[in-house]
Amino acid sequence: MKKSAALPVALICLGSVWFLKSTALLPNTTTLLSLLLAVSGVLLLIVDGFNKSTLVTSPMLVYAGAAVYLYDNFVLRLSHVMSLGMVLIGLLMLIARSDQIPERSVRWRSLPQDQEKQP
Repeated sequence: MKKSAALPVALICLGSVWFLKSTALLPNTTTLLSLLLAVSGVLLLIVDGFNKSTLVTSPMLVYAGAAVYLYDNFVLRLSHVMSLGMVLIGLLMLIARSDQIPERSVRWRSLPQDQEKQP
C-alpha cells in the first residue's frame, strides 16, 4: 500500500511560495486576491455560460477584484468602492430580469428525487 502524497506535495507548494516570496517574485497578498477574484469571475462565465445568474455574479467578482486592488492602492475610498458596487449590482439585477436572457442551465440543477432513483 502506497502512502499518501499529500505531505510531499504540500512541502513542494509551501517551498515554492516561500522561494517566490523571499525573492520578491510573488506579488503581495492583496494583488493575488484581486487577481483570483477577477479570474474566478471570468472562469465562471466561461464554465457556466451566459445566463441570468452569471450576468450578475461574474461582473461582480471582476468588480470585487478591481475594487480590492484600487482600495489597497488608495485610489478609491471604501465608501466609493461600496457605493459603486451597489449601483453596479443593481443595474445588473435589473438587466437580468429581461426575458431575452436565458435562465440558468438545467445541467447544474439537481434532479428531482423520483429521477435520482431510476437506474
